[in-house]
Amino acid sequence: MQIKFRALSLSHKTAPVQIREIIALSDQEIQRTLLKLKDFFSLNDVLILSTCNRTEVYYSHDLDLSTEIIKLIGLEKGLPDVVHYLEYFQIYNNDRAAIAHLFRVSMGLEAQVVGDIQISNQVKRAYQASADLEMAGPFLHRLMHTVFFTNKRIVQETGFREGAASLSYAAIELIESLTSNTYQPRILLIGVGEIGEDVAKNMVYLPNAKVKVTNRTLSKAEEIAAPLGFEVIPFENCFEAMEEADVIVCSIMKNEPFITKELIKSFDIPSYKLLVDLSVPRSIETSVEDVPGVILYNVDNIRSKTSEALEKRLAAVPLVESIIEESIEEFYNWKKEMMVSPTINKLKQTLEQIRLEELSRYLKNADEKEYAVIDKITKSMMQKILKVPVVQLRAACQRDQAEEMIEFISDLFDLDKENTKK
Repeated sequence: MQIKFRALSLSHKTAPVQIREIIALSDQEIQRTLLKLKDFFSLNDVLILSTCNRTEVYYSHDLDLSTEIIKLIGLEKGLPDVVHYLEYFQIYNNDRAAIAHLFRVSMGLEAQVVGDIQISNQVKRAYQASADLEMAGPFLHRLMHTVFFTNKRIVQETGFREGAASLSYAAIELIESLTSNTYQPRILLIGVGEIGEDVAKNMVYLPNAKVKVTNRTLSKAEEIAAPLGFEVIPFENCFEAMEEADVIVCSIMKNEPFITKELIKSFDIPSYKLLVDLSVPRSIETSVEDVPGVILYNVDNIRSKTSEALEKRLAAVPLVESIIEESIEEFYNWKKEMMVSPTINKLKQTLEQIRLEELSRYLKNADEKEYAVIDKITKSMMQKILKVPVVQLRAACQRDQAEEMIEFISDLFDLDKENTKK
């Protein structure tokens, strides 16, 4: 029977953040859920992807297990009323739809920021978690390697991943380019609201940077900074930290500028100081640029870059979708051949068993030379007999008639009976 690949997805398209954060799974919770799926349902091909924007489970099974899987997630999360969240999940029970969804998610087509470069790494980690627990069989291995190859093609053949298409990504890209010649640039992030938190999470991609985080509510700064390995500075020590920093990223809500020209003039600036104002209203006086060595970027400067990048990405979408469709078609050709492989192997084993039994019956008194000649002749005969059914099975795959041909050949050669005997 053909493998049925399925998926269930809770994402930013189907659920608000209040729901997504309840369902989201940590690495340890993913591992425990994978093991439960293996124990309870004997699943061998499973992938669990959990990010800030989505929690998804991909699996192969003859039956729709979506409700059972959601209940297992509820069990792991300690949610006795998890059935109330069923409406937020999108279920993919059509094989091709589930595979297409995995491709679209992995390439960044379903991301909040189209073309998000982080998602491909998150998918790789999800696959590694399954592989480590031996929950990725030949089907999932082949599927994921096709996904990774497709991702490479999209990077090489399209402009889909070029530039930063969100404010936080653009800010990080800007900082990286302007500090490329600085050894271990010192960065201070002031404010960890919605944008500040997103910037903090992306700062882990800045090589060798020394990041400090401050916030008016200290506990919020600690909550964001601790998992990322960043140092937390009490807000009252903010001005001292500003003087030390090479880069100051400000994302706080104030009606008047928090960083003024007079404040910056009081600092000793040996080389340069990059100021990035992500606040609206602006929290850094524009006149700070009059101070020698100071470079200022604000939301408008950065947004112009994101708009241009987003336009390029959206223009590349049709080509990306075309590449994905090619990859899915290629994968399906392999999948069809995989479907008939067990029947081909059973047929080979059945005919070989008949050949060996007949050789044993009629060549009891044959010498070594005679046996070798007849053995060679009969092997050649069997290969020629096998050729037609094997060709017909593979041709039936291309016509989507593999199941009918498998049944016909199994009946013709009594393969199920032969298998039962063994």
